[in-house]
Amino acid sequence: MALVTPLAADHDQETKELAAFFNETLGFCPNSVLTMQYRPAISKAFINLNKAVMANEGRVTSALKRMIAWVSSNATGCRYCQAHAIRAAERYGAEQEQLDNIWEYKTHPAFSDAERIALDFSLAASQVPNMVDDTMKEELYKHWNEGEIVEMLGVISLFGYLNRWNDSMGTSLEEGAVESGELYLSKNGWNKGKHV
Repeated sequence: MALVTPLAADHDQETKELAAFFNETLGFCPNSVLTMQYRPAISKAFINLNKAVMANEGRVTSALKRMIAWVSSNATGCRYCQAHAIRAAERYGAEQEQLDNIWEYKTHPAFSDAERIALDFSLAASQVPNMVDDTMKEELYKHWNEGEIVEMLGVISLFGYLNRWNDSMGTSLEEGAVESGELYLSKNGWNKGKHV
């Protein structure tokens, strides 16, 4: 059961207008945002940060950003964010073979070397203690420029916030996210956990 009950989608009009962004991303407004509305400054700041982080200004695609989010959420164990990230990757055009084999990104041929290092970066940056080192920096720079690395770390950091928020909150998973989680992640043991 959620720590705090989500408020209605129309509780704060400014949040509601900003949250229309999620109808494209996920097909619904996340319960996490509805909970953040208890302090509308938080919900609005979060949505604006999310929009800025997910904007594409280089070669880091929308689909790759969502797969980076999935790896980060998987590393921290947040099942809510795992389901949201894989759903968003699906909606933003990730290749079917990548969605079906996200757990095997390190070795599966559906992933390029550039994608692998981006996902390895997400895993290393999401661990405590942090595992980003000079070797990883060298590998990143073989495929990505500084602006693109900043975009990737923006996603990882955003999901660091979301992983802590949703796992602590026990945020209830929405039906669409459950469908995507079951479709792509359950074969490797994913379930809703506390997010019922």
